[in-house]
Amino acid sequence: MELFKNTNFDFLGKKWPFIIASLVLTVAGLASLAIRGPRYGIDFRGGAQVYVKFAEKPAPDKVRTALASKIPGGGAPEVVEVQGSNELIIGTEIQDEKTLAITRQVIVDTLAKEFGGQAAGNRLDINNTSSSTIIADRLRDPLQRNGVSLSDQQLQDLAKAITKFRDTPPQSGLIRNFEQLSGVPGVTAPVIAALNQEFYAAPYAVRGVELVGAKIGADLRWQAIYVVLSALGGMLVYIAFRFEWIYGVAAVLAVFHDTLITLGVFSLLNMEISLTVVAALLTLVGYSMNDTIVVFDRIRENLKIMRREKLGNLINISVNQTLSRTILTSGLTFLTALSLLLFGGPVLKGFSLALVIGILVGTYSSIFIASPILVFWQDFVEKRKATAPPMPAGAVRRRQ
Repeated sequence: MELFKNTNFDFLGKKWPFIIASLVLTVAGLASLAIRGPRYGIDFRGGAQVYVKFAEKPAPDKVRTALASKIPGGGAPEVVEVQGSNELIIGTEIQDEKTLAITRQVIVDTLAKEFGGQAAGNRLDINNTSSSTIIADRLRDPLQRNGVSLSDQQLQDLAKAITKFRDTPPQSGLIRNFEQLSGVPGVTAPVIAALNQEFYAAPYAVRGVELVGAKIGADLRWQAIYVVLSALGGMLVYIAFRFEWIYGVAAVLAVFHDTLITLGVFSLLNMEISLTVVAALLTLVGYSMNDTIVVFDRIRENLKIMRREKLGNLINISVNQTLSRTILTSGLTFLTALSLLLFGGPVLKGFSLALVIGILVGTYSSIFIASPILVFWQDFVEKRKATAPPMPAGAVRRRQ
């Protein structure tokens, strides 16, 4: 399928605005990275991250205020609202690994105190009681007092049915009242009465906890750098073997340019760099490299049939011939990434933003960065040949 036929755009003639834009973005990004450094996510810096679901729309400021003075070491918590749901992501940066478990418990206890509702006596919060065995043990005595006698296995099956109902959508970990359980197999009126005696349903539920030590975070940072550099190095070797070494250098410089600009924009926007962002960068390395190779492959084919054509004109012809393919693949991929950015919520925001930036930069770098490097190198080689002193006639005869 071709969107454009017989186009004749002078791409290399329009390269300078794109090169200047790249230089500006690169310098601004490097300056931002040098002055304030990258903002690492919990994966790389270490810390605690708690995912909490609320029965009603939560107030992030209220949660942040409640936790501000209670985090060990005085670390200010990051509270992010998950778009389209009643969920919050609470994150804290902890450098001392010994305090990670303490921090997690502080967050859970503070939530219970500030948002846990009224818990009379020693009742347990069923929304934050993960063990079905605890539920079964607490139900045994009140059921017997109400004349209901169940074996240990029956109690375990009943507790598992209750927790399964609680953790299955649309509840997704949050029971609002025990009357909701009336449709669960084995839950009768005496069981609901026993639940009301031993448990209460808090208006929130801790859905998950991530703990990453500072040492592990530092190791992950270096591993991420090694992975990206290894990918670039492997592609340099492949393209140098498949084409010529200058093609490999041009392609790797263009992809490195894409990665650097993407990281620079993240720093300028003060966006977190997490493992999902690194995954997006690796995706972009392959995507941008593939786009560059398509253009280079067409250049190589045209070199065989247009031997007398100047390299600049030949590159323009090759880019025009691959223009439809570039627009179709890059355009559709960009729309998909943009949809993730607009509707994917904060969890996917870093990943989708890296894809959006990388696709835009990677598409024009294949044309306006990688291709001019080939022209520059050819001009450099020809100038060296023109200025090189002629060899003595005798030396020529000896080589013959």
